Amino acid sequence: MAGRTVKTVLANAQYEVAVTAPYRLDLTVSVLRRLSTNIVDVLTPQGHYVRALGGFDNPIIVRVEQQRLATLTATIEGQIADHPRALTILRRMLGVDRELSYFDHAATSIPWLGPLALRMRGVKPPRYPSLWEACVNAIVFQQVSLVAASSILRRLILALGTPIKCGDLVLWKFPGIESFTDAGDDVLRAAGLSTNKLAALRRVADALLSGRFDEAALEERPSPDAAALLCQIKGIGPWTATVILLRGLGRLDVFPMNDSSVARNLTAVAGPVPLDIDQVLSALGAQRGMLYYHLLLARLEARGDVGRASVR
Repeated sequence: MAGRTVKTVLANAQYEVAVTAPYRLDLTVSVLRRLSTNIVDVLTPQGHYVRALGGFDNPIIVRVEQQRLATLTATIEGQIADHPRALTILRRMLGVDRELSYFDHAATSIPWLGPLALRMRGVKPPRYPSLWEACVNAIVFQQVSLVAASSILRRLILALGTPIKCGDLVLWKFPGIESFTDAGDDVLRAAGLSTNKLAALRRVADALLSGRFDEAALEERPSPDAAALLCQIKGIGPWTATVILLRGLGRLDVFPMNDSSVARNLTAVAGPVPLDIDQVLSALGAQRGMLYYHLLLARLEARGDVGRASVR
């Protein structure tokens, strides 16, 4: 019997996504993308979050808006069979189910953090859609400024990513492992990757493709053990492992110590008074990772980059 051709059914469907209040899409997207120059995670002038998701056979485009306090409206465009998985990924990326009342309460006991936490109330911990994307971001942002790292990542995406036309927007899918492994070193160095970072990313790609570690292996471990597993890869140290756990797995019981950028942000928010960071982290307990996102928001606020529409 002749084989049957499976018809691809494309659809543009709208879904209501319940959130754990308080929730603010603009703040959550701001910490997800870092800077408005991010070309993968797009925020429109209307405050809509738009992204082309990778990992599907056919392009999937998601558009999210917040018109009500307790729900988001997500429009998914692409093969209808892919919509459920895309919606699951989106919910995870935007942290819609995270309950942060412990952090909110603990922050009020810290005089310099309380006002910032109140202004940023509603931010949720975002999460990259794949472990690969989390690793790339963490390694690219090692030991360089926010602006410099963002520029390198932008050039890397332009060199390896796939542009997709979406109305008046041009979206860029984050490059997958295969496109990275297929690229020559000259292309990757031209994007700004140092020799050490390029080698580290090659090792991460090899580990993920070979199955030496994956997201499931990290998920089943407590954070110290998961960090130790990540640190087995040369080029991933304690700081990088912590950022991967925070941004890639949504672990809030970790905080990236010995970070010069974090130290500057702490000084900017808390002032020049000597600060016992261990005492602060102890007070914030298992949700201490939210301090990282609040310090980032404080820096973005100073730049006027919180909720700013993406740069075309």
